[in-house]
Amino acid sequence: MSNRLARETSPYLQQHADNPVDWYPWGEEAFQVARETGKPVLLSVGYSACHWCHVMAHESFEDAATAALMNELFVNIKVDREERPDVDKIYQTAHQLLTQRGGGWPLTMFLDGEDQRPFFGGTYFPKEARYGMPAFGELLTNIASYYTDKRDEVRSQSARLLEVFTKLDPAPAEPDAALDAAPLAVARNTFEQTFDRDYGGFGSAPKFPHPTTIDRLLRHWRASANDPEPDIEALFMATLTLTRMADGGIIFDHVGGGFCRYSVDRYWQIPHFEKMLYDNGPLLALYAQAALATGDTLFADAANATAEWMLVDMQADNGGFFATRDADSEGYEGIYYLWRPEQVRELLGDDYEAFARRFGLNGDANFEGQWHLTVRESIGEIAAATGRKEKDVLSAIDAAKKTLLHERLKRVAPGRDEKQLTSWNALAIRGLAIAGRTLDRPDLIEAAVRATQFLGNTLFVTRTARRVLPRISMIMRSCSTPCSNCCKHAGIRHISNLPCKLPS
Repeated sequence: MSNRLARETSPYLQQHADNPVDWYPWGEEAFQVARETGKPVLLSVGYSACHWCHVMAHESFEDAATAALMNELFVNIKVDREERPDVDKIYQTAHQLLTQRGGGWPLTMFLDGEDQRPFFGGTYFPKEARYGMPAFGELLTNIASYYTDKRDEVRSQSARLLEVFTKLDPAPAEPDAALDAAPLAVARNTFEQTFDRDYGGFGSAPKFPHPTTIDRLLRHWRASANDPEPDIEALFMATLTLTRMADGGIIFDHVGGGFCRYSVDRYWQIPHFEKMLYDNGPLLALYAQAALATGDTLFADAANATAEWMLVDMQADNGGFFATRDADSEGYEGIYYLWRPEQVRELLGDDYEAFARRFGLNGDANFEGQWHLTVRESIGEIAAATGRKEKDVLSAIDAAKKTLLHERLKRVAPGRDEKQLTSWNALAIRGLAIAGRTLDRPDLIEAAVRATQFLGNTLFVTRTARRVLPRISMIMRSCSTPCSNCCKHAGIRHISNLPCKLPS
């Protein structure tokens, strides 16, 4: 029997519509029930492509006994963080303040039923005690008891938390305060302190791409290009990170292109396999810009492969872009992307040796007994070992990728969340526009124009937007160079500072 989520439009919420949990969507109805019953609220935030969200759902939310406990003790609310980023941001911040560590998804927060202020939280909780965490059912019972027996402590903690929230936003600058580059220099130096000089990226595992950090470093380098001592270190931090991601398993899916969400290890080898539009749009722009800045074909190849994935797999018939591809298919994480050497040997024949050396099929399995493709040897090393010309090796590997992609399309693909979000589409448009200009690909420009028209026709309602968006489309189609003026009009930032070729 379906619960209230069956009436929702979010694909993520609909995934939970048949749970035995008496889920409510975020809204006044749930809060009214909490006030009337005196129960605390259990808030669960996730998204459709999240692997650990699925794990917790299968273990707990689909389990009748756990669901009965949730229904008895709590008013249960499900939120799609892509649909309600405002709600997610508030409670992610609260989680960090309460636990003194970063959050993530699924986010599991317990709120005072009277005012929605959180008093306890975490992320994934297992059904049975493991990973140093308590069993979810035991946690539910203890939290409900604490809420009933310690209401004064709950209210006191929420008051302190609210006080901290009010201090988080910095005071506005004085009206006459001068703007300078000092904060940008501080940011650049902060990035350097956490930079991994061996494998790129910032901080330790798990590693996220952090495209805004890389973008800032590229811009810092570009701004210093005419100085007596250009900031080559900023360029090094950006390009080493992009190189390691392109060689590792986080970007490819070396067969089909596109970036996964993050790497679970320091080396960018093993990802969580979900693919998000909001990662791929910015990273497409960055790889295209890095290709322009360095002339390195690795970056151009990564950009082209990412763009192809976006066009083939994520662009809808209406021109807009879908949100995500799931990490799981057929109940297993990453199975869509994994290979066994004997499978690949049968498909590739004489080209198997070069492909196996390139992507590690001649080594040990790296993901649950199967092989996730990551770059292990350079084209030059393979050519030297096999006695072939580099161009022939490269051609053979490119052909092998197409063969494997054709074979992979026969598999059950991960689910796709077909929400079309304005902000994420804007990121895709920006990435395609920059890549189209930089890589001389009119088809990417046209895809960006179609997506812009989709936004204007479907998601914008103001007259101003309807006047401005056609101008943006014209700029993207007409401008043959990534000039600063057109980028300014279109809201597209770029490293290049070339003069404009369009009439004013």
